[in-house]
Amino acid sequence: MGNSYAGQLKTTRFEEVLHNSIEASLRSNNLVPRPVFSQLYLEAEQQLSSLEAGSRADNEEEEEEEEEEEGSESSSPPVSYQVKPPPEGCCTTDGFCQAGKDLRLVSISNEHIEVPSGFLLVGAKSPNLPDHLLVCAVDKRFLPDDNGRNALLGFSGNCVGCGKKGFCYFTEFSNHINLKLTTQPKKQKHLKYYLVRNAQGALTKGSVICWKGTEFRGRQSSTSTCSNTLFQLPESSGLSGSTSSEPLPPANPSAPPGTQQTAAAVDHTPSTAAFSSAVYNGKESPKKQLMKNNLSALTRPSVLGTLTNSGPPKKRHKGWSPESPSSTETWNLQLNPQASNRIKNDGGSLSSLPHSALVGPASSPMVGSGEPVSVPDNLLKICKAKPVIFKGHGNFPYLCGNINDVIVSPLLYTCYRNSQSLSRAYEQYGASTIQPISEEMQLLLTVYYLVQLAADQVPLIEDLEQIFMRSWRESHLSEIRQYQQAVPQAFPQVPSQITPVTSAQLPWLAGLAASSCNDSVHIIECSYSLAEGLSEMFKLLIEGKLMKTNYVVIICASRNRAIDSCIVITGKYQARVLSESMLSPSDYQKEVNYQLVTGKVETLGSFFSTLCPEGDIDLLLEKFYQENQGHISSSLSASVNKPTAVNGAGTAVCTSYEIERHQIRPFQLAVAQKLLSHICSIADSSTQNLDLGSFEKIDFLICVPPSEVTYQQTLFHLWHSGILLELGLEKEHLTKQRVEQYVMKLDAEAQIKFQIFLQNSVQNPHTLFVLIHDHAHWDLMSAMHSLYPQTELSTGLVDRLLNCREVKEAPNIVTLHVTSFPYALQTQHTHISPYNEIHWPSSYSNGVDLYHENKKYFGLSEFIESTLSGHSIPLLRYDSSFEAMVMALGKRFPRLHSAVIRTFVLIQHYSAAMMAVCGLSQMKNYTSVETLEITQNLINSSRQCPSGHGLMVVLRIPCIPLAAVAYERLYNVRERLALEDNFEIILGNPNSGITIGKHFVEQLKIWHKIEDVDWRPQTYLDLEGLPCILIFSGMDPQGESLPRSLRYCDLRLINSSSLVRTSLEQELGLAAYFVSSEIHTEKAVVNDVLESDPEKLSSTDNEDEEIPTEGSTSEKRSPMKRERSRSHDSASSSLSSKASTFCTESSPPQALGNSTEETTNNYERQKQKVDKGAQTTISKHLPPVTEQLDMKQNIKSTQVSITSSSSPPFSSSSSSSAPTHNSFILQTSQCSMTKASKQPPIVFLPKLVYDIVTSTDSSGLPKSSSLLPYHSVMWASSFRPLMSKMMTCTEQSLYYRQWTVPKPIHMDYNNRNEGRMDTFHPRRLLLSGPPQIGKTGAYLQFLSILSRMLIRLTEVDVYDEEEININIKEESDQYYHQPGDMWPDLESFKKMPFDYTIHDPKYEDASLICSKLQTINSEERSMSRRQEDMYTCRQTTRMRLSKYAAYNTYHHCEQCHQYMGFNPRYQIYESTLHAFAFSYSMLGEEIQLHFIIPKSKEHHFVFSQPGRQLESMRLPLVTDKSEDYIKSPTFTPTTGRHEHGLFNLYHAMDGASHLHVLVVKEYEMAIYKKYWPNHIMLVLPSIFNSAGVGAAHFLIKELSYHNLELERNRQEELGIKPQDIWPFIVISDDSCVMWNAVEVDCSGDRKSDYTWTERNVSLKQILQHIEATPNVTHYALIGMRKWSSKTNSAEIKEPFSCCHVHDFLMLNVDLTQNVQYNQNRFTCDDVDFNLRVHSAGLLICRFNHFNVMKKQIAVGGQRSFHIKSKVSDTPVSISPAQYICAPDSKHTFLAAPAQLLLEKYLQYHSHRFFPLSLKNYSHPVLSVDCYLNLGPQIAVCYVSSRPHSLNISSSGLTFSGLLLYLCDSFVVASFLKKFHFLKGATLCVICQDRNSLRQTVVRLELEDEWQFRLRDEFQTANAKEDRPLFFLTGRHI
Repeated sequence: MGNSYAGQLKTTRFEEVLHNSIEASLRSNNLVPRPVFSQLYLEAEQQLSSLEAGSRADNEEEEEEEEEEEGSESSSPPVSYQVKPPPEGCCTTDGFCQAGKDLRLVSISNEHIEVPSGFLLVGAKSPNLPDHLLVCAVDKRFLPDDNGRNALLGFSGNCVGCGKKGFCYFTEFSNHINLKLTTQPKKQKHLKYYLVRNAQGALTKGSVICWKGTEFRGRQSSTSTCSNTLFQLPESSGLSGSTSSEPLPPANPSAPPGTQQTAAAVDHTPSTAAFSSAVYNGKESPKKQLMKNNLSALTRPSVLGTLTNSGPPKKRHKGWSPESPSSTETWNLQLNPQASNRIKNDGGSLSSLPHSALVGPASSPMVGSGEPVSVPDNLLKICKAKPVIFKGHGNFPYLCGNINDVIVSPLLYTCYRNSQSLSRAYEQYGASTIQPISEEMQLLLTVYYLVQLAADQVPLIEDLEQIFMRSWRESHLSEIRQYQQAVPQAFPQVPSQITPVTSAQLPWLAGLAASSCNDSVHIIECSYSLAEGLSEMFKLLIEGKLMKTNYVVIICASRNRAIDSCIVITGKYQARVLSESMLSPSDYQKEVNYQLVTGKVETLGSFFSTLCPEGDIDLLLEKFYQENQGHISSSLSASVNKPTAVNGAGTAVCTSYEIERHQIRPFQLAVAQKLLSHICSIADSSTQNLDLGSFEKIDFLICVPPSEVTYQQTLFHLWHSGILLELGLEKEHLTKQRVEQYVMKLDAEAQIKFQIFLQNSVQNPHTLFVLIHDHAHWDLMSAMHSLYPQTELSTGLVDRLLNCREVKEAPNIVTLHVTSFPYALQTQHTHISPYNEIHWPSSYSNGVDLYHENKKYFGLSEFIESTLSGHSIPLLRYDSSFEAMVMALGKRFPRLHSAVIRTFVLIQHYSAAMMAVCGLSQMKNYTSVETLEITQNLINSSRQCPSGHGLMVVLRIPCIPLAAVAYERLYNVRERLALEDNFEIILGNPNSGITIGKHFVEQLKIWHKIEDVDWRPQTYLDLEGLPCILIFSGMDPQGESLPRSLRYCDLRLINSSSLVRTSLEQELGLAAYFVSSEIHTEKAVVNDVLESDPEKLSSTDNEDEEIPTEGSTSEKRSPMKRERSRSHDSASSSLSSKASTFCTESSPPQALGNSTEETTNNYERQKQKVDKGAQTTISKHLPPVTEQLDMKQNIKSTQVSITSSSSPPFSSSSSSSAPTHNSFILQTSQCSMTKASKQPPIVFLPKLVYDIVTSTDSSGLPKSSSLLPYHSVMWASSFRPLMSKMMTCTEQSLYYRQWTVPKPIHMDYNNRNEGRMDTFHPRRLLLSGPPQIGKTGAYLQFLSILSRMLIRLTEVDVYDEEEININIKEESDQYYHQPGDMWPDLESFKKMPFDYTIHDPKYEDASLICSKLQTINSEERSMSRRQEDMYTCRQTTRMRLSKYAAYNTYHHCEQCHQYMGFNPRYQIYESTLHAFAFSYSMLGEEIQLHFIIPKSKEHHFVFSQPGRQLESMRLPLVTDKSEDYIKSPTFTPTTGRHEHGLFNLYHAMDGASHLHVLVVKEYEMAIYKKYWPNHIMLVLPSIFNSAGVGAAHFLIKELSYHNLELERNRQEELGIKPQDIWPFIVISDDSCVMWNAVEVDCSGDRKSDYTWTERNVSLKQILQHIEATPNVTHYALIGMRKWSSKTNSAEIKEPFSCCHVHDFLMLNVDLTQNVQYNQNRFTCDDVDFNLRVHSAGLLICRFNHFNVMKKQIAVGGQRSFHIKSKVSDTPVSISPAQYICAPDSKHTFLAAPAQLLLEKYLQYHSHRFFPLSLKNYSHPVLSVDCYLNLGPQIAVCYVSSRPHSLNISSSGLTFSGLLLYLCDSFVVASFLKKFHFLKGATLCVICQDRNSLRQTVVRLELEDEWQFRLRDEFQTANAKEDRPLFFLTGRHI
């Protein structure tokens, strides 16, 4: 603290300090004063502080007693009271009113008395009739509640006798009812009882009116009288937030519990803040050192309740003390026991502040105890401002007299009180030792703060809060650390800290601090009470002695009592800003309107007319108009009209301007994708709040604020996005009426449109409705608070519609809030989960450009950055001369609202500037440089473009009546100056559309190439290129976008007292802009015109200055740097440019017409300069302008171009390089609009706002970010950490979610729940991004990709491949069946030959199977193989899922719930594990399988009765016929596809009953059970964990046969024949998704004619059809085709084929009893099995009229086998060549099954074993009893060694190789000797071990014909424990 003021003593004379010291000694009445410096450094005076604390309570009790006496009827003689004589002739009888009507209760108790609503009947006591009560009707607001509280001061009553109404004074009323009082009439004394009606209906005396209640009169308290104030209560507006973290004990235990109201105030006025936000007005705080501690570690105080105000007084002479703290200060009971008496007497019941108390607001003073202080008359007249009195500590005196001329506020008092509860968060560290900041220290810090405020700054309450908090933290840092490090002792020692300031030192230290500030802070010390200080202050004010003083601090401090203090704002500017900030937006509008309507502003107008020496401006205009009526229009508007008149005739047309095409930018796409991923994460979460799988399409409704322009703008975006056509919501030929169905303006008619939306959502449960709430920070008023008649109809509409129960509960409505200012939706009670917030991404991350955009966005941060030194032009500026004039007028007209003054001054400036540009050059003295620059560029802009394109100037006037006045005035001036064709003036009112003149409409139509006769601009974007002033009115912008031709954004009239972050940022958001980022150079060759110049004559045309659009270094930016003064006041650094054209006094109006030539010349000169390579830079120290140009000469010259090459203000600099050619666009005349679109607009702000926006805190965070975020939220606690610049959007959101709470007027106020998570709505998202950045485009794009995703969810990629090897199939003319046959004929079918060739496209890389029928040469075969395609991805087609599709686990719909196990009747864990064993001779052991059977599926099984052992699976009979179930059990082997496998057959089976068993490996059992709780699982034994699909097929078939035997035995006992048991099972792949049937129509003339159609059918239909096949049990295998889009008629001409079947087949386990699947196989096991079945003489039938679609699933299946090294875990790719090795070699062993290595090796490298077979298709390899894939270039011939098997005739065939794979005893030497081999043919024998290899060679006598070598022995690359397979190769001799 000392350091920050180290330099102050030097500037103050030591004598002054000494004098202050002596003065303080004289005032100090107890101790010897300390030396000056020791007092400065705050040494200990502990005795004093303890004395002071101890005496405080006694004192207060005395005071209270005094007050009590004063208020009661005392024993002293009553003061005689002069009653006005009653009017003549009226009744004066006691008990009757002056009209002669009886009022006595006894007389009228049974009469009917009319009581208006809000009034009560009470009984009044007359001193002359002690036994009677007089009946009166009194407004209940003026009566107290049960606690004796909350009665408004004043009176309102009616006479029940004569019916006279509207008595506003009790005195007047008491006269009327003839009370005949001798003392002053008081309602408290004379209104005694409530009157009530008894059971008989008679009026009787009721309870006593409780005037005193539980509290002394002087203690009635308020936390805030006004809600809207700059000196703002941070917790609330009209509310005080409790920062107590436990429930509050009642402050008055005697009061009944019902009266302890902690009621929430009804706050109608959105709060704003200026002494309210944590900013230092751009200056360093004196306590900066104290305030730099990091507070992020603090614990968070919970916000318990919200306490509200007692009503403020309405009476003038009597008062109401704003004294007592609220009951929230329960901490005081622990921390400061001496103060407990004070708290005991404070009521805990504060009720809501009536709205009426806020309207005329703060002028009613809060008055208190002690002797009254009279406010002098004519105070406002003399002082030119109403002083604002902020009550500080202690007692506040009564004010009487002219109290309308002062404003009293409790906000400082509240701030003091709140900051004393800071230490609450540290109670865990031992609260007894950590004391709150003392009152003395608070006051001293306040003085320090006020001292360092500049003359044009306004105090902000949040500054003070932060100062107090940091000071407190600094002083207690050591204890906090001490307690953090050690466990607190039971009685910790009191630390010897810096001792506090005592009340005796306080005035002296305050005076010392104030002594250095040139009397801007004046300290008044009083010895007895504040009353004397206030009186002295009023006296000084009247005497004019406080002219230089802005703040008066009144301190009453004495040794034996607590300090009393208050601070009076006497500075005219500060007092005005603070008092105006207390008005709510609606009151502000009313006040301004009132001043306009009542003509109070006329004084301002007459004052302006006296300023102009040439006479009234209107007279000058009229004179100008008369003189120039003839010729001005021709010259001025020639250039404008020319292009429109002759465009086709060769006139120059603007070429540099292009209409921008609407396209999606990378950013918007990224945001749309982020939104989509959030939607998906909601859908994926386990909460099942959004079932995306159940939606088929998207519908939406966009809600926008009730601004016509925003509405039309959204319609335009929607129309051009094409989204309605894309989503299929509308057909081609869209009409505007149809588009309007999807956008809703939140106005009176919204309800109807919204109801339709809700009805649609109910009627279409399979449509996902997206409710988009655009500009979502607008109107967050609670619907409950908008029911009052005085509020507008539209307020609370958002709450009523978007938060209604239907929206919250509809499972198919997702709400998306979209806003640039999300802060109000980020409170402790928000509906939106932090996980559902999407923030616009930043374009750079660690210097890397994440999204390549061709435009750079200029938003608030870029605007602020432009004001920093080193940048080119500051885009944010303020106008010092305007501010000075406003301040001067504010002092002159204290009763006018500053908005009125500012508006009138600015209109005056614009009017004068227009006149000056038109040749009345004397008028330039009556405008500011800034306004002149704007006006001149506006008027000249259209003439610089051949097509007449111009600039837009936005003039923001929030108050609609003022905007209308401005429009009228500027319109008139423009007419008088004949500029009506030069530029347009548009009044932009949010409630109406845009109206512009016909001439300009025609121009726009030509520019935009619009032919529609009735076209009118409907959005501001339509005005692109139109030179115009847009007067933008409305309290808040409502999302309107502005065109690229915007050049100036004049915000000088925004309500600068309304300092809330959202309000401020949305005003600045108007100027947000996209700039083309191709431009890297800037053309700012600028000369600063010095402020001292007598004439700021030169144009300040900035047209050629361009802002660098890259964040590059200054050298890269431009060789030309300019110096600017530190202040960004554009007057002091006004910018002039090359092409400036300004007409001075002597220039005739015609001169304006020539400026184009001059401009051209300037460009030419600049061009020459550049061509010569002159390196130009602005001199660091500008030479005086007078040296460069003679001023007077300039004034006389027609045109001035300060920076034309003739004047040399540049010094050359060799270090900087010359600008490139393209930095100057050398057109004959350049379109100013094109230039405008390449640079962001320039923004003019009020000085107050400019200071707040451009100043930053220590972390570099703009001060505006620390403001209260939104008017209907409040800070949860003063004790909160500061925000930091490093915070991301997410961290900011979390900060607001922790530290802000909504006020009762906010729609989220009631969204509270003890379990915090429950308050978030699961289907609500929030998209936030800077203004004008493209959020609309992003959310429309989101709708598009969401729709595509939903369609994608209802689509699958299915394999779409033609059958292979079609040309090899024998083309025979013989057809065995007719095309239309439904079932095969058994006899005909037996005659059909078996087609050995594989046609399934998945086996494209498999070996061809030869039969004697084939005669193919190698050329054909290689051609058909499409070698280059072999390893490419398989071809797929995207198909829409039909209603008969099979689904994976992501599908949830109502019908499936029970099927999937989500039925509440069956718990997920209700399934049982059953072992099932059977012996199998081939394995030589018993096989034990496990079934997991859910309770719901047990009816499919048979269990033994006593032990519930699984006995068998029930099988139906062949003869059973039922439409409701499928007879064949379906088995689906699966691995790695627990999520993606298509096991939900509910829809595929069309709801039919069926038995479906998943066959899973043991290690996957748990995960499959989790995902498919209601499916039967067959769990393979653990030995098969690494097996392939062959093992699953083998076990399914063996189990099924064993089960068939069991069922036959079981049912045989029931008398059923064994052959009648159904023998079929279905084996289905886990990727079969849909099934189709071909319907053949043979109704043609000839038998051979037929047509066919394919349609999607249910699996139920197909299976039931196949099961109904005649003689079905004679078929061993039945299958179907695989679907292909290229199926031709030939393929289905024969309806049945005898060929291979795959993927989905019905297997007859009875017939195939002796044919097994090979349990070792991984690939081609189905081909192998088909060949075995056929060779066994069994029938294989394929139904060609049925086909199955297979979905492409990227995970699981065969892909789950990874071949890796057994030695290292590092994944190294291993080539198939390494899969085998020589036995006993040191080869790396692989961790993979031997069989898999064998199959993969043979597939890729079999040519090493069979070199002769390569592409030698006529000499295939003979493969005995098995089919192994030897790769596509080798053909194989399959033969079976079984006796009686069907084999091809091999008589004519010579084989190129022999493959013997694990051959069994059926293979004998004689069998092999039947076959013939080429010389040199090769043999490969494969066995389980080396021993059996040798035995096989011997047994089969192989050495007779084959030659073997030792080195020809191989093995798979497995370790011995993994049981490798062994190979032996040999050559045919």
